[in-house]
Amino acid sequence: MVSSIVELDDFLVIQLRKGNESAFERIFKLNYNQIVGFCTQFVNDRDKAKSLAQDSFIYLWTNREKIETRSGIKSFLYTHAKSGCLNEIRHQKVVSKYADKHLQEKEDQINREVLESFDFDSLEFSELENIVEQAISDLPERCQLVFRMSRLEGKKNQEIADELRLSVKSVEANITRALKTLKVNIAEYLPAIVAQLVIHFIS
Repeated sequence: MVSSIVELDDFLVIQLRKGNESAFERIFKLNYNQIVGFCTQFVNDRDKAKSLAQDSFIYLWTNREKIETRSGIKSFLYTHAKSGCLNEIRHQKVVSKYADKHLQEKEDQINREVLESFDFDSLEFSELENIVEQAISDLPERCQLVFRMSRLEGKKNQEIADELRLSVKSVEANITRALKTLKVNIAEYLPAIVAQLVIHFIS
């Protein structure tokens, strides 16, 4: 029985190498669901997993002359499938990052246009700056220092933590506290929508 299986495997490999489509179809039927299941673990998308599995079989067919054994068939399929999955994951990360960045840019543009629609003159804009500066100055000393280093000096949380000998969580907590306090204080002087936009830009 074992001998028969070995002979069948050898026969499939030989026929595949010769370009026998029936042999390829049998190999496809024997391995397709396994490859799809393998891909699904990576991409978590059944349709995409099927597409990647099909690509693997196309790769197998175009490289069939390199196959030496039945295990070589599985090696070709799984290796190519894994590579395809990893490329898909990288692609999705790039797409997601671009989408997030694009969405943020559009949101900033819209907020800027709304703010500009109020048509502040130079005096009003100066008053707006004074309101924001006063609100920042009213923050507790440590909270104010952390906020200025973060938002006005553009330093990263870790840099601030190192300079002030604080934990990163403490830095984050101070920034969050500052933003909440500013939102309340600025809202006392400005229309709600303007206050919200101002907070958006400094946060």
